[in-house]
Amino acid sequence: MEYQFIKDPIMGFRVKMSDEHMLVGRWLNEELPFEQVAILLETANDLPISKQVMVVDGKEIRLTLSHEEALFESHALFHQSDDISKYADDALELDEHGLASGCGYEDFMELLLAWHQFTNRS
Repeated sequence: MEYQFIKDPIMGFRVKMSDEHMLVGRWLNEELPFEQVAILLETANDLPISKQVMVVDGKEIRLTLSHEEALFESHALFHQSDDISKYADDALELDEHGLASGCGYEDFMELLLAWHQFTNRS
């Protein structure tokens, strides 16, 4: 997973990620408050032992974290198909590209730890 942390004087702390993981970057930039990163790290560290699944619902993105993977899904994926069918005459459709992304548990934990260290030292 490729990423770059940026400290922008106007936008604050930001992360840029590859297109494949753009939703993960959006989740870090927009959904996860800085003060929650340490709490999430601590809770997520127990997942390999407990084998439980953790779900974090944000305003626009849901994180489902297990001891194997981190799955990010935009809430737009969960719209009922009958809602979209009302617009069939207008030739509109839901573009699912960029609405789901995932990575392994270890990669996610490395990213989260690096993000935590970056935002706390700057």
